[in-house]
Amino acid sequence: MSARRTLTGLAFVSPWLVGFGLLVLYPFLATLYWSFCRYDLLGEPEWIGTDHYERLAREVAEGREFGEALWNTGYYALLVVPGSVLLGVGLALLLTSRGPASSGKPGFFTTLFFLPTLVPTVATSIVWTWLLDPKSGLAVQFAAMLNQTAVGRWTVETFGVAPNWFNSPAEGLNPASWSSWTPEFGSKDGLALMSLWGVGNFVVIYLAALRSVPRELYEAAELDGAGWWSRFRHVTLPHLTPVVFFNVVMGVVAAVQYFTQAYVVSGGTGGPQGSTRVLSMHVFLWAFKHLEAGYASACAWTLFVLTVLVTFLLFRTSRIWVHDGR
Repeated sequence: MSARRTLTGLAFVSPWLVGFGLLVLYPFLATLYWSFCRYDLLGEPEWIGTDHYERLAREVAEGREFGEALWNTGYYALLVVPGSVLLGVGLALLLTSRGPASSGKPGFFTTLFFLPTLVPTVATSIVWTWLLDPKSGLAVQFAAMLNQTAVGRWTVETFGVAPNWFNSPAEGLNPASWSSWTPEFGSKDGLALMSLWGVGNFVVIYLAALRSVPRELYEAAELDGAGWWSRFRHVTLPHLTPVVFFNVVMGVVAAVQYFTQAYVVSGGTGGPQGSTRVLSMHVFLWAFKHLEAGYASACAWTLFVLTVLVTFLLFRTSRIWVHDGR
């Protein structure tokens, strides 16, 4: 009877086991072997040892190809991960301070912030490409309107609000790309702006976390004379840290897997000048365009190891700043 139950259970889960073995486990192990081979997806893999990994080390040291893709991904993550936390927490605090969202029901503004996450990724990318078009985009037209109403020498261009966006490799956080001490935003900044537009899913999570904070703690803090900042710092923020930690980890993983928007915006080239060629696109292009699956597999495994290391560091540091409720 025990053996029959075991076989019955295995029969029920066998479709999942077969799918996992063929579509996940086998490709996972096969790419590890291919990373040590010269393989063009057409012939047989040819063992060449660690040549691909030595090539990756040289590219990182010289800042080209894989090193450039690593920098693009890191720059994007540096903008999006902290930005999504700050923007998500800020919007959640605004929604819980007053209005329909504070009643515990999904109000108009809560729904409005969440709607962008429901828009298909390709459609979002196309719309944002049109919005940030440097010639006829809505953003440029709005900037021109502000310039016409600007007072004195302070115009939109003074603050770099009307950049070339997806047609420029400039980086807003890199002073080397600034003009006359004015930040110049480029393609990676446009991708980050597009991603922050869809921060509604984080807002919903932070709203749930804020509503789970015991009201008695706020009442006790008010009786002690604590102001808004003290209540936020000593009551709200400690209870939000587990959710912030979860969103940071998920944000890092999403940044490493970022592909579709960069592919659509650049037309599958990673341009301009390789500024949108993130790591996932780098792997895709070298595997299916240049037909160097061995090198692409080495890139993928290096990316996997880096992701594991970053996630491990986040978990190690979480004991310092994540409130465990005790």
